[in-house]
Amino acid sequence: MTFPISYFLFFCTLLTGTSLSICSSSWFGAWIGLELNLLSFIPLIAIKLCPYATEAAIKYFLIQAMASTILIMSSSMHMFSNDFSYILITLSLLLKLGAAPLHFWFPQVIEGLTWPQAFILLTIQKLAPMFLISYLTYSSNLIFMITLAAILSSLIGALGGLNIMKLRKLMAFSSINHMSWMLIAMTINDMMWLTYFLFYSFISGSVIILLHSTQTYSISNLMNQNKNSSILNLLLPLNLLSLGGLPPFMGFSPKWIMIQLLSSKMMIFSLLVILFSSLITLYFYLRIFIPMILLSFPSFSSLLKIKSLWAFSPFLAIFTFINMFGLCLPIPFSI
Repeated sequence: MTFPISYFLFFCTLLTGTSLSICSSSWFGAWIGLELNLLSFIPLIAIKLCPYATEAAIKYFLIQAMASTILIMSSSMHMFSNDFSYILITLSLLLKLGAAPLHFWFPQVIEGLTWPQAFILLTIQKLAPMFLISYLTYSSNLIFMITLAAILSSLIGALGGLNIMKLRKLMAFSSINHMSWMLIAMTINDMMWLTYFLFYSFISGSVIILLHSTQTYSISNLMNQNKNSSILNLLLPLNLLSLGGLPPFMGFSPKWIMIQLLSSKMMIFSLLVILFSSLITLYFYLRIFIPMILLSFPSFSSLLKIKSLWAFSPFLAIFTFINMFGLCLPIPFSI
């Protein structure tokens, strides 16, 4: 699929808005960057003129506009009530981020997007709000608020994906669950949440490339395609298990670093909650993994006949190899 040059320009302005929000020295400048980011992402959503994309664009615009209104209003209230102003700013950023308990819009919006648009929403669109939230970790009240949002995100992200058959919604609830690890890391170490975010972006990107190459949007579509594709039966489960954080895959590396960090800070309750929720997310990954492996046994003879999957992207094998053996790579952060 070819994209017009205008969409490349919108993507550049989207990155510019994100950079402006991160580098701004005032909340007004951060608000301008977030608005530029929002107005650049709407045309990218509406690249395919269909009712689902239009609905997703309208929902995303209304939610983000409401969060921006709260942000600029609360920043103007700074001279009247300092603590209340920063609480409202944190709530508006959590709403933009799609973190619990303000997550209600996130799975519905992502359902109307294509996989490349979903990747932007899952990764790039979260970067500016997360940086701005990390700037607010100077107060004990705000740290408690962020920690509470992290615990709720871990539980809702895990329990919300149990009965989901749509893969885009499954990735949305998985993102909410991973968001809990990053929010917890913000309260401790700025470099740690950024490291986790880079790991998460790489692994989710490998999963999304694989799903986009086969145009798969539901578990039933996945099972129907797997009758003729043994290589898909091997690649997708490995990438999903890495996204779930199962050792020895690469996705376990940032979680292992976080476990060591939280243990050293004696944050045992938060650690137990997010570990319990991670086990639940592994369950609905295994719910995809087991039928795919069972379906792959009678068709292993056709393993070398599937060439269209590799023709889409030569990076699939590299991504899968790194996801499989990423834990064996030298990672200085875990020392």
